[in-house]
Amino acid sequence: MENFIYTKKMNERFVIEGGRPLEGTVEISGYKNAAGPILAATLLTNQKCIIDNLPQVEDVFNCLKVLKGIGVKINQLEKRKFEIEAGAEVDPSKMNPDLIGRTRMSVLLMGALLPRFKDFKISRPGGDKIGLRPITTHLNALEKLGAKIKEEGDFYHFNCANLKGREIVLKEFSVTATENLMLASVLAQGKTIIKGAAAEPQVQDLGGILKEMGAIIEGVGTHTVVIEGIEELQGVEHKVISDPLEAGTFIVASAITPGQVEIKNIIFEHLDLFLDKLEEMGVDFKKKSDSLLVRFSPKLKAVHVQALPYPGFPTDLVPIIVPALTQAEGRSLIHDPLYENRFNYVQELRKMGGDIEIVDPHRVFVFGKTPLFGRAIESWDIRAGASLIIAGLIARGKTVINNVYQIDRGYERIEEKLQNLGASIERIKS
Repeated sequence: MENFIYTKKMNERFVIEGGRPLEGTVEISGYKNAAGPILAATLLTNQKCIIDNLPQVEDVFNCLKVLKGIGVKINQLEKRKFEIEAGAEVDPSKMNPDLIGRTRMSVLLMGALLPRFKDFKISRPGGDKIGLRPITTHLNALEKLGAKIKEEGDFYHFNCANLKGREIVLKEFSVTATENLMLASVLAQGKTIIKGAAAEPQVQDLGGILKEMGAIIEGVGTHTVVIEGIEELQGVEHKVISDPLEAGTFIVASAITPGQVEIKNIIFEHLDLFLDKLEEMGVDFKKKSDSLLVRFSPKLKAVHVQALPYPGFPTDLVPIIVPALTQAEGRSLIHDPLYENRFNYVQELRKMGGDIEIVDPHRVFVFGKTPLFGRAIESWDIRAGASLIIAGLIARGKTVINNVYQIDRGYERIEEKLQNLGASIERIKS
C-alpha cells in the first residue's frame, strides 16, 4: 500500500451550509507537527523503524515522498502505520526541491542528514505564509556544532568533517531549531547543552523516539536539554502523539454550534492554558479520561488572549478561537507576537460580518456578539483555513472556502469528520 503517493488537486474547495448542530463523537488523529521530526529521526539509523499513527495529511505525504525520493525504503503496513528503512542506498543529492518547498517540515532534514552525510545540499523549506520565518537560528546553531554552511542560490550547502557537542544558547524558543539541534547532537562527539530550548509537545515526542533509539538525553520538555552523543542509534517502533491543534479546532467548533460532541484521544497536559482560557470564556465542557465532552455554549464572554511558547496559549490555536470570540459579549484582545502575517485570515472573517479591528500586525480587537454570513473566502494557511471552516459552521447561508489544499496540509479529511457530526460541508472540485 502506498496511498501517500496521492496528492490532492489544488482547485478543490469546501462548501458549507451554516447553522447545523454538531452531535456525536470524533477521534483526533496523530500530530502533524510531531510526525515531521519523527520521520526525520528515522534517517539517523540504517535499521528499520516502524512509525504508527501518522496523520494522513499533505505535509506528511510530502515528507514521505522526499524520503522515498532519496532512497529510503518505505512500506505502508496499515493506513497510518509505516515501516521506514534509511539504509545504505540513501542519497541526499536526489532530493526533490519542489517537494522540499511545499512543507516547513523539510527544514528538519538539515539536522537529520548532518550526522550521516558530511556533504549535501538542500533547497529552502516551504510552509505557511504567516510572516518572515528565517532559519538563521537553525544555521547558527548547526554551525556551532561544526557544520560549514554556504548559501548557493536557492540551496544551502552543508559540509561537516565532525560534529562536536558544545553549549548552545538559542536566541529564540524555536521549536524546529530545537528539534534540528537534537537530531544533529545525538550522534555528535561529546556533550551538547541546548539552552533556550523549546518545550512543545512535538519536541517532547521527538525526545521520546530518540531515547527509544538509544540516545542519551535529559531535560526534554524544559528549556535546557542535555545530550551525550553516541556512535549509533537503533531501529524503533514508535506511535505519534495525538494532535492538540486538531483537538482545539473541534473543541471550539463544538462550543459555538448547537449540540454536544465528545472529542477522543486528547492529551490534556498539551492543552492546559487553552482549556483554561475557554473556561474563562464560558465554554461548557467536561473532562473524561482521554476525551472531552463539549456542549453548546451560547453565553460566551470576551477575553484577552496572549500567544506564548509552550506551555502558554499556542500560536496555532489563536486563529481557531477568533470565530468563537465574534460570538462573545464584549471586546476581546488578541496578541500574537510571533508572526507578522498571522492575522491575514481576519480580512476573510470581516467579509463574513465579523467586527474585528486590526490594531497592528500583532494585535486585533474582536467585538461581539455579531452574526456571521456565508461568503466566498480564501484559505491562506492551515490554521486560517480551519478558522474559516468554524466561521462557516455558524454563518447564515452558504460559505465557500477556496484553496483547501492549505487545510489538507494539516487536517486529515476534516470535512468527513465534520459530516459524521452532522455538519453540512462538501468538498467540491472546480
